[in-house]
Amino acid sequence: MKYLIIFTLTFFGALNLHSQTYEIGGFIGGANAISDVGRTTYISPNTLAIGGIAKWNRSPRHSFRASIITTNLSGEDSDSNQDRREQRGFSFENRITEFSLGLEFTFWEFSTYSGNRASTPYLYSGITYLTYDALRLTPDTGEIVKFDSAGDFAIPMVVGFKTTVSTNAIAAFEIGARYTFSDSLDGSVAPDGEFEDARFGDTNNNDWYVFTGITLTFSFGRQPCYCNF
Repeated sequence: MKYLIIFTLTFFGALNLHSQTYEIGGFIGGANAISDVGRTTYISPNTLAIGGIAKWNRSPRHSFRASIITTNLSGEDSDSNQDRREQRGFSFENRITEFSLGLEFTFWEFSTYSGNRASTPYLYSGITYLTYDALRLTPDTGEIVKFDSAGDFAIPMVVGFKTTVSTNAIAAFEIGARYTFSDSLDGSVAPDGEFEDARFGDTNNNDWYVFTGITLTFSFGRQPCYCNF
């Protein structure tokens, strides 16, 4: 995790602030898990998610993007529409923080310098590293509890729509699913293969989580010419 943070800070700190356009701002919205505990609905925010976002606009069609988002992910079998899960009655909470770096592509050219309102759909993907609570099921009580901390990678798949709201302010709405390289976010499988007797659910499928929310960013820097890239 520390290497990703160092790389991100170095990446943005090394930029020439006089020749390109940059954005910095925040994200607020909701989060939900797609896992072996709780609802099976793909987009069903049930906890608050907040974070920060920065972009380096390298052309009117694409930007390098970095973000940090945190949430207290949770799931309740009692909220599920599956009888088996309702009868089982498991629940979990997991504090996760993700660090993401990648590319954002717009469907058509997007510029804040035209003097007119600009809007466009966009896609974002890259690589995400997340830290989370290592959970396990206690078979005697049926409780899912924290026993350690853990970290893993995920692939973000984000679709959104953004528009200018002033000369240097951009608002966006986005929905982003994260496919994790872990099946441990809900405690169904403990990290590193521990507590094998406490596994449950479909251990062949990894966990997903989804962020749904809005971003508000503010641009700065001289108008770019985009002539070298």
